Amino acid sequence: MVGYVRSIRDFLIDRALRFAGALMSLNDPQWGRRPGSQGPPDLDELWRNFNRKLDGLFGRRGGGNGERAPGPGKRFGGAGLLFGLIVAVWLASGFYIVPEGQRGVVLRFGRFLDTTLPGPRWHLPYPIETAEVVNLAQVRTVEIGYRNNVKSKVLKESLMLTDDENIVDAQFAVQYVLKSTTDYLFNSRAPDEAVLQAAETAIREIVGKSSMDFVIFEGRADVAAQAHKLMQEILDRYGTGINVSKVTMQQAQPPEQVQAAFDDAVKAGQDRERQKNEGQAYANDVIPKARGAAARLIQEAEGYRQRVTEQAEGDAARFRQVVSEYNKAPQVTRDRLYIDAMQQIMSNTSKVLIDQKGGSNLLYIPLDKIMQMTGSGRPEAAAAKPAETGPAPESTARTREAFRGREREAR
Repeated sequence: MVGYVRSIRDFLIDRALRFAGALMSLNDPQWGRRPGSQGPPDLDELWRNFNRKLDGLFGRRGGGNGERAPGPGKRFGGAGLLFGLIVAVWLASGFYIVPEGQRGVVLRFGRFLDTTLPGPRWHLPYPIETAEVVNLAQVRTVEIGYRNNVKSKVLKESLMLTDDENIVDAQFAVQYVLKSTTDYLFNSRAPDEAVLQAAETAIREIVGKSSMDFVIFEGRADVAAQAHKLMQEILDRYGTGINVSKVTMQQAQPPEQVQAAFDDAVKAGQDRERQKNEGQAYANDVIPKARGAAARLIQEAEGYRQRVTEQAEGDAARFRQVVSEYNKAPQVTRDRLYIDAMQQIMSNTSKVLIDQKGGSNLLYIPLDKIMQMTGSGRPEAAAAKPAETGPAPESTARTREAFRGREREAR
């Protein structure tokens, strides 16, 4: 269908151009050039020939040579054909094509008439009706703070004041599409400029309510999202027929004049965080160890308490048993206690045997030196000595009980 319409229009235009070319051609050898002459044409003769052909076109012939003029039908035949061709070309100029993803808007004497869908369409030619094709699928982009490249900054748009009275250099890119062709064409004189102004207004408001660190570091996505929402509300209130699809923060940093000082402050903050992390790591290492040591000491103390308590209870029970046996046979009990005490005493002392009856002169030998040499010559005894100190409390307790039994017997 589209090709058919185009072919009709091209055919009519081609016929009109051929007719005009045949009418105004200057290559006709009979126009003002005398027969047999090779020179340039005579202007007077050229003008007379032009008038003659024009008269023949409109149906007038001869007048001075006695020829009879034709009737009115033949007189206006050429003019009617020319007028018909002009009308056909004028009507053919009303054909237009709306591509996919676009809409056509028909205006009659400048006033909105209708919206057309994709496909071949026709409207009354100019100046009665005009048609404008608007692309709804195209994603348009507006840049705030820069143009075409983030390095080509526009400082009057990018410099913004934050809530903590600092200046931040922020650059944004806004992408939008059209949702209403009539609102886009008729409700705003410059809709693209309205998008730029609405975006700058929304971004300045959001940045002005935020701190500098929030805008530059952790709040970039939040600032873009809030600006997107506020910008859409502004455009809807203006009735521009525009739908904002995405707002992206391209760059946010302090102004170039204070960039070095800001970098130093950032490094100082990073050093502070690093030292805090190191201190926290040291605390995480030391505190569990200290808590473990404290728990170990508490458990050891608890164990010592239980051991002493149970040992005292055992000694008391054993003493009661000894008392009951002593009451049954006091002499045997005393002998047994005496033997145990002597065994305990003799096993922990050095012993020297002397034969007094033989009259030996061993008394003159330095016994202390011999005992020292004997002790140094038996390292295994010295090594085993700490292991033998274990039952000392029990032997001491037995000796204490023996002394108590003697005191009771003496009484």
